[in-house]
Amino acid sequence: MDFRFSEHAIELQNQLNQFMDTHVIPQIGDWHKEVAKGNSHPQLIEDLKALAKAENLWNLFLPKLNESEPGQRLTNLEYAPLAEIMGRVPFASEVFNCSAPDTGNMEVFHMFGTDEQKERWLKPLFAGEIRSCFAMTEPDVASSDATNIQTLITRDGDDYIISGRKWFISGAAHPNCKIAIVMGRTDPDAHRHSQQSMILVPLDTSGVNIIRNISVMGHLSTEGHCEIVFDNVRVPATNLLGDEGCGFAMAQARLGPGRIHHCMRSIGQCELALELMSARALERKAFGKLLSEQGKIQEWIALSRMEIEQARLLVLKTAWMIDHVGTKNARMEISMIKAIIPKMQTTILDRAMQTFGAMGVSPDTPLAQIWSWGRALRFADGPDEVHIRSVAKLELAMSQKNIEQTKRFLTPYDDSTNQ
Repeated sequence: MDFRFSEHAIELQNQLNQFMDTHVIPQIGDWHKEVAKGNSHPQLIEDLKALAKAENLWNLFLPKLNESEPGQRLTNLEYAPLAEIMGRVPFASEVFNCSAPDTGNMEVFHMFGTDEQKERWLKPLFAGEIRSCFAMTEPDVASSDATNIQTLITRDGDDYIISGRKWFISGAAHPNCKIAIVMGRTDPDAHRHSQQSMILVPLDTSGVNIIRNISVMGHLSTEGHCEIVFDNVRVPATNLLGDEGCGFAMAQARLGPGRIHHCMRSIGQCELALELMSARALERKAFGKLLSEQGKIQEWIALSRMEIEQARLLVLKTAWMIDHVGTKNARMEISMIKAIIPKMQTTILDRAMQTFGAMGVSPDTPLAQIWSWGRALRFADGPDEVHIRSVAKLELAMSQKNIEQTKRFLTPYDDSTNQ
């Protein structure tokens, strides 16, 4: 297992860091000002996108692109540190056309879409001309088990009719969001993993009602985490993505690399929090001493560094495994990083906020917003408990295979030796 990066990958990391330092970070203040005015998608984003595309810092996430499409051809391992760099600024991923949920949606289109679907939706997504959303989670069922989904997708001649309610649909409030991949039931009587299908629903279709943009821990995302009602929405049968009954399998295929992207962005945010905490500790005094001289603060800084390094290594291992043995064989590692990293994020951000004092929970630092995202990430793409259960089941299955070999290490007590 080799985590060394190629010269090309290192050059990309350096190029991306330079782009962030020169073009993105200086725009953070202007972005906040525009958003505060109610402009959810400032023009500066489009200007930065054009510049990033010109420098070929574009579509970095997708390993298998058509040669005619703009972008790099990177492995998951090579992309991981790039996602970390982008994760430090809330809007940066969009600048490079690497935003969730678009990355996962583009992968689904790429793997399962028809030529017509790719031409109509994937091509403009590749070009960064439109955005998309993925409508799976529902308020009335435990959506961590996708077999619970209640939204109905019913065949009616040459059309499908979609009826149901979704919520926390990320990206749906973005002004450029044009298409939703909707997951629902096409055959409630089929095997539980063959009931679901995915269908493409343009957001301007009659019957699509975006009810609200739900705030998360008091923070309202400009791109939105929306509640959407599909009220007898009619779309052509050609909008079916893949085959009927394959929705569950496609959802699983979509989630592996996407979870790595989330985790690496989180690690980037944790790095930023640690840098801010350390800088604050070196400048702020309490009780006649710098905070950096206080034993408790030193402990927080040291623990944060160790936790970040451990988490990064596990993510890199996971990325390497997906590249070499596939998502299915890396499912334990995927579940482990998804359970570990959001908790780490909230822990490190809590330390950083405490180090800053009242300023740490104000909008004068990014800490409170980053903390809230870490907390929300404990639900996104499956709650902690589901991933922990998956790890336990896989571990126990391996133990079952080796139980007799393991038992060789047991030495039953024999009291005859004392007589």
